[in-house]
This record gives sequence, structure tokens and C-alpha cells, in this order.
Amino acid sequence: MPIKGIYLILLIFALVVSFSCFYQHIENFFVFYPQTSFDSVPADRRLTCEDVYFDTEDKEKLHGWFFPLKDETPVILFCHGNAGNISHRLDNVKFLLDQNIRVFIFDYRGYGKSSGRPSETGLYKDGLAAYDFLVNQKRIPPERIILFGRSLGAAITLEIALKRNVGAIILESAFTSSKGMAKTLFLFKLFASLLPSHYNNLEKIGLITVPKLIIHGEDDEIVPFYMGQEMYNIAKPPKYFFPIKNAGHNDTYIVGGKKYFENLAAFVRYQKIPVPALNHLQK
Repeated sequence: MPIKGIYLILLIFALVVSFSCFYQHIENFFVFYPQTSFDSVPADRRLTCEDVYFDTEDKEKLHGWFFPLKDETPVILFCHGNAGNISHRLDNVKFLLDQNIRVFIFDYRGYGKSSGRPSETGLYKDGLAAYDFLVNQKRIPPERIILFGRSLGAAITLEIALKRNVGAIILESAFTSSKGMAKTLFLFKLFASLLPSHYNNLEKIGLITVPKLIIHGEDDEIVPFYMGQEMYNIAKPPKYFFPIKNAGHNDTYIVGGKKYFENLAAFVRYQKIPVPALNHLQK
């Protein structure tokens, strides 16, 4: 082989190794978009909440809002997406409260008033700490805790479900893994097969036995709709798939409207979805 050919192979090898070594840092750059300041607070929407702080096992201090109700209804542990903070989910929280469902929403490390810097392992610890807060501080029975994870939050939800007892889980706009997402992005597509499968949601969902509701917008412009279908196919029963026609990545609950929250409430209370209601949003 000509000398130039050997150098070219060595150069390509060095680039691949370098890319793999720094991939996690690159991945974090593209994954996390935290905002520390709040755009609004619950009082702006006349919502009553408890302002709470709790610690993770590695000594980060996290912040969240617990929204109580008079009835001892199930509690949704809300794991939000990768951008902004809990203040950007207040409209969604209000709709859930209108369905007579208690909500606990918290910020990951580096988001809102929570300390630290976000990372995959860190976010998993954050989710477990939020769950432990509900069980140990609020005395919520595990079977009354329903995990809800949207987009990046689905990865945290699945990790909690693997490590703790819960009533059920809801995944919305969930991706299969970071490797799967890399295949959809031009920048990473060429090296996708060489990358590690961080946030391996597809592998984890097959290990979870509690009831599962998987929601996905059919026109999701960020996480392809087929990923939601793959998650559903791998999941073990009992499971429900809730496709929402004309919905993108961030507007599922808006496009889904009243039926979206009715179905969500039915699942939270009974771990079931009325079949006619589900068909209403299918093609």
C-alpha cells in the first residue's frame, strides 16, 4: 500500500477515535438547553403549590413545585424536556390539575434554581431523588406515583421505573437512544454506527412491567414518529399507543386538546385508555 494511503487510514482512524472520545461532551452540548431564570410562576396562573428543595445522592440541591389537591389523587412525577425549566410547563400543569391529578414537577441540575451541571448520569440521579422526595417526604405510596416523561424526560422516567416501584409510566415524544437520534442528524450520520447508545430508552422499556402509555405526534419534527412506534413495539403489555395526528414535538397536548387530557387522566387513574377515545386520535 502506498505511504499516502497508510497516512490516510491513520488519519481517519485518529479522527474516529477523537470523535468517540469527545462524543459525550459534544452530545451534552446538543442535548441540554437549560434556563436559570423563570418566565412565570404558579401564582401568575392562580395555582397553589409548595415550593420545595431536595438533595440528590451526590449532594446537588434540586428545586421543584408540588401541586396538592384536596383529594388524595395519584401524583404525576413530571420529567420535562431538555430546554428551559419548570416555569415553561405551567400551562401543561394547569391542564393536569383541571383533571384532578396532583403534579410534582422539578428541575434537573443546572436548570432553574437547581444546582450543578447536567449530564446523563446526573439526570438519572435527579429523577431518583425526586421520586424519593415524594415517597419519603410527601408520603405518597409508590403505586400512586405515575411517571411522566416528555422527550429527554422519557429517559429519566425509564431509569426511575427500573430502580423504583411505580404505578405506571407515560412517555411522550420519546427517542429510542442518542445513537438512534444521531442517525437522523447529518452532522453525526456518518459516524452513528460507531457511537455508544446513551439514553438507551429502547433497551430499557423492554424491561419494565408496569402499564405504559406511549404518546407521539405524527408530525414530530425532532424525534421521528417511527421512534414512538418502535418504543411501543418493544414494550411489554400492558401498553397503549396514543398517536396524535398533526401534532409536532412540543404541541401534543395543544393539538390533542380535550381528548388528550381525558385519555391521560383515564390512564393515570385506571392504567387504561378507553379504546374509542384512543381511536379518535388515530388515522
